[in-house]
Amino acid sequence: MQSFLKQQTLKIYFFVFLMIILFPPLNLQGNETGFSKKEKVVVSNLIGLTTITTWGILNWDYFQNNPKKADEGWFSDNTKSGGQDKLGHFYFSYSLSHILSAIYEDSGYSCKKGAFLGALSSLGMASWMEIGDAFSSYGFSYEDFIMNLIGSTTGYFLYTHPEISNKIDFRIEYRPDFSKTDFSTDYDHQKFLAALKFDGFDFAKKNALKYFELHLGYYTRGYPDKINRERNIYIGLGINVSRLFKQLSMPKTSKILNYIQIPYTYIETNKDLNR
Repeated sequence: MQSFLKQQTLKIYFFVFLMIILFPPLNLQGNETGFSKKEKVVVSNLIGLTTITTWGILNWDYFQNNPKKADEGWFSDNTKSGGQDKLGHFYFSYSLSHILSAIYEDSGYSCKKGAFLGALSSLGMASWMEIGDAFSSYGFSYEDFIMNLIGSTTGYFLYTHPEISNKIDFRIEYRPDFSKTDFSTDYDHQKFLAALKFDGFDFAKKNALKYFELHLGYYTRGYPDKINRERNIYIGLGINVSRLFKQLSMPKTSKILNYIQIPYTYIETNKDLNR
């Protein structure tokens, strides 16, 4: 019973966190909150740090051990998740930097200043996560920290260069297993990918190619304990679903789909690197 209540608490808390992330206009954007732009930076960071701390205590045994570091490796077969967790750190820092940058810009900061504060806040939250890991069974990982830094920096670069971000997305695909409590590390049901969107190029803007995109992705299966483990790299041809929602005058949904890949909207060919 106690385990069931813990799982339900986690799911409710994470749902609230998703609402805060996916729908910032309801909480931190606009003038109706009464916060100044500097106060919104502080408030958003406090929300993020509180969420990470609570999730870590409930699910990742934060602050239960003496501090230690861990040498986790990168993408080799003998690592804990075949490198999938490293892409998870990149994606978390990258997408969070864009969310926060948008909030800060809407609050009155310039695009570059908002993007800088967003990337800095994202790196700060991700670094706090690593500090929590240091006091857990995981340990502080310099590989994770480097991926957090790359993700936040990439987020800043693409946010301040829309002519490039209109062509390239970094996304996560997740086909949920509802028996999993910590789906943030449910790597058997995740894929990470970069999408090259044809509608960002002049040659495709006036023909049907604008609805298509190329994918380059990576995913693992069967880690860490199963025998038949896979590390898959794949290329795919997909439908630009974000473009479709944009044409349907649904800009917020369109924006979200620049970061989330809907399953079954592409065809792929893959290569298992373990074979």
